[in-house]
Amino acid sequence: MARKAHTIDLITLGCSKNLVDSERLMYRMQALGYKCSHDPAVPQAPIAVINTCGFIGDAKEESIQTILAFAQRKNKGAQYPLKKLYVMGCLSERYAHDLPQELPEVDGWFGKFDYMNLLEQLPSVQTSDCSTLSGTERTLTTPSHYAYLKISEGCNRMCSYCAIPLITGHHRSRPMEEILTEARWLQKQGVKELNVIAQDLSSYGLDLYHEHRLPQLVDRLADIDGIEWIRLHYTYPTDFPNELLEVMARRSNVCKYLDIALQHCTDRMLSLMRRHITRQEQDALLERIRRTVPGITLRTTLMVGHPGETEADFEELLQWVRTMRFERMGAFTYSEEEGTYAQRHYTDDIPPQIKQQRLEQLMAVQQQIAEEMAVQKVGQTMKVVIDREENDYFVGRTEYDSPEVDCEVLIKKSDTTSCLIGSFYTVRIEQADTFDLYATII
Repeated sequence: MARKAHTIDLITLGCSKNLVDSERLMYRMQALGYKCSHDPAVPQAPIAVINTCGFIGDAKEESIQTILAFAQRKNKGAQYPLKKLYVMGCLSERYAHDLPQELPEVDGWFGKFDYMNLLEQLPSVQTSDCSTLSGTERTLTTPSHYAYLKISEGCNRMCSYCAIPLITGHHRSRPMEEILTEARWLQKQGVKELNVIAQDLSSYGLDLYHEHRLPQLVDRLADIDGIEWIRLHYTYPTDFPNELLEVMARRSNVCKYLDIALQHCTDRMLSLMRRHITRQEQDALLERIRRTVPGITLRTTLMVGHPGETEADFEELLQWVRTMRFERMGAFTYSEEEGTYAQRHYTDDIPPQIKQQRLEQLMAVQQQIAEEMAVQKVGQTMKVVIDREENDYFVGRTEYDSPEVDCEVLIKKSDTTSCLIGSFYTVRIEQADTFDLYATII
């Protein structure tokens, strides 16, 4: 029972940026002598920490329901009674004044940036001084061969619909040397693939160095021995650092992959969304990316149902997607968020059923494009990394696929086929469907 008292369940909701925060906290809890379980299938520990998301309505609802579910375990009749419940992350950052009154079962609330103070609520199980840690150490919850590398926090863009700046505040870059130190530490833990993340990669360096430093950072990351893939997530099209494209084209271990959220295409909607870019400028950027980095995979995110979106706007968006043929695309419907520009200045005038219809139409167009592109890969040879075993297959990814969000490559197990998790192999694509490729090792 004494050993069980020194266990903690940590639940992470939301994005990979939250996951990095959880990993940093777990490392320090373990330094205090606690045994930590991340996202356990059956939570049993007497202490629980929930790292919440507060970005859009569905994410907030998931966070609240998760807190309530854990709060119920504080009842005496629970099978696995909970003694202490702590909440951190975006939801508690955004609603710091309201949530403690609404959910008194929670023993402590911590925001997006003060979550390390949670450690002060935990009695040390063993003698340890977390203040001596460098700040780069983490307990990886991903497979050991890949990790997320967060290079900044916050966003200055203030798009009409987005609550992120209200939660995270202004954009703040991490010092380059600190990031490089963390990347080298990750490599020593066995990490071979870095997925570089931020709310806005494009602005990296502007606050610290008064100039774009993302190209230089990526170039220096590529110098680290043992890092085979570097993938970039969440760039912004306005004021894009064009020098980055030369680095991507030149460095073989920088994946030909770019996640760039575009949201819409008509000048009218881009203006209403406060994206500070025109259709012509956006299209010119996409053409420049594809010309400078031949064979690049572009992942984007689009929104439908933003206030003021007409049928004409939506039809133009559909045609634009057919023309642009994005290799990867996600989409979501507009959700009115309190405090945003759209909530204060626009009327949420599009019925939910129309938003959903537009979303389904848009994704149907993208699904057809994805199927056509997948079929074109049949017969090609590609480099893949193996992430896991699943039933009769080894499951991997190409450099054009990010963990958990993109397509996977399935390699049939056999007496003559054996793969090591975290190793790279050259394969030939034999078959394709909408979401997966099937391959054999060469």
